[in-house]
Amino acid sequence: MSIIPRLNRFDLTMIVISLVIGMGIFANPSEVAVRAGSTWVFFGAWIFGGLVTLCGALTFAEIGARYPTTGGFYKVFSYCYHPAFAFMINWVLVISNAASVAVVAIIGANYINPVLLPADWQGPVGVKIMAISSVLILYALAFMGIKVSARTQNFLTMFKVLAIVVLCCAVFMHDDSHVVTTAAPHSGNLVTAFGLSLVAIFFTYGGYQQTINFGGDIIEPKHNIPRAIAIGIGVVILLYLSINFAYFKILGLGGLQQTTTLAAVMAGVIFGSIGSKIASVLMFVSVLAYINVNVMANPRVYYAMSEDGILPYIFRKVNPKTQVQEFGVTFFVLCILVVLFFADSFRNMLNYVMFFDTIGLSLAALSIFILRKRTKELDGTGIYTIKWFPLVPVVFILSYWFVTINIFYANPQAAFVCLCVFAAGLAIYYASVYLNKGKLPKE
Repeated sequence: MSIIPRLNRFDLTMIVISLVIGMGIFANPSEVAVRAGSTWVFFGAWIFGGLVTLCGALTFAEIGARYPTTGGFYKVFSYCYHPAFAFMINWVLVISNAASVAVVAIIGANYINPVLLPADWQGPVGVKIMAISSVLILYALAFMGIKVSARTQNFLTMFKVLAIVVLCCAVFMHDDSHVVTTAAPHSGNLVTAFGLSLVAIFFTYGGYQQTINFGGDIIEPKHNIPRAIAIGIGVVILLYLSINFAYFKILGLGGLQQTTTLAAVMAGVIFGSIGSKIASVLMFVSVLAYINVNVMANPRVYYAMSEDGILPYIFRKVNPKTQVQEFGVTFFVLCILVVLFFADSFRNMLNYVMFFDTIGLSLAALSIFILRKRTKELDGTGIYTIKWFPLVPVVFILSYWFVTINIFYANPQAAFVCLCVFAAGLAIYYASVYLNKGKLPKE
């Protein structure tokens, strides 16, 4: 059975916000502070990252408007480049997105464990148990239906946004004395510090590109996809800059460098121990929102791959009542659990995840040049188009390539492993073509 559109613009706007605001903003500023080493680099990187993200959001808004389809992130590569290249990029992103969810689940567990579990369970084992439990809860929820998941998502997202706004406003009730004022300087030159700071920032800003995977779920996608992306990213940038200012005002750059549970520490400084616990619960709710939206989004890529005959039919099978890909959802959750079992370090995982993302996102954005030529008939029909073309996508693409180079320079072993994974995807594709023996749709 094919997917029936059931989500409106508000649903999609909430999805955009939740795809971006996971738990990264409540932990990654610490990583950025370590890599930046100075206040100017720290805030400059966040502002620059926001501008680049806006360029990317506008680019993907036009891509979604010109080519609205289920599993759009795969379909765009297949249409503009080649199905083999589409599979090579997207099979890696399946792993990358699963790793992203695992990272967020781990951060969430670090927040909630001190509130719920005794001291003996505060170590790595307790964190993994809580992270795995969170994923399984949302897995069960996903089977209730796409519309139920969307309504849950709307509630969790509004709750999350409200929590950030409250934290940002609360800092003005506190004086300017910091917990820690001495910051460790960055190692290396200023350009490297700036580039490595962007690794964590782009990870924190990422996720909105998955919005185009809902092309088949959205009512009037050519109008609602670009508007939802624009509104959602605007809200995200405003919230991110506000909460980073709040962190700095309360903790200072040195305090940012020394803790990953930033929101809980900041709330503890402002409201005391009770505030810290309340903030930890709020952050855990944010985790549930991020896991939920990814469990909704990623199986849609499997659907698109199955339509092309690369994955078996079972990945395309949709429950007619709930509109849930039951096997696809199960497969994605299993990928998350595998990553969680083998995850040792948030910082180490970040380099692998971002290398995948920077390459995949920059090449996806590059497709807008091809897509414009192949869909000229849509020009002048009222669909969204980028005003400052080609400047906007070029800024986004070059910025992500800059980050890719910095990752390679800082950790060539991680980059080499990631390139090997890309190559493995190409081999898997052609093995699938051979096994299907001509069952793939002709171009």
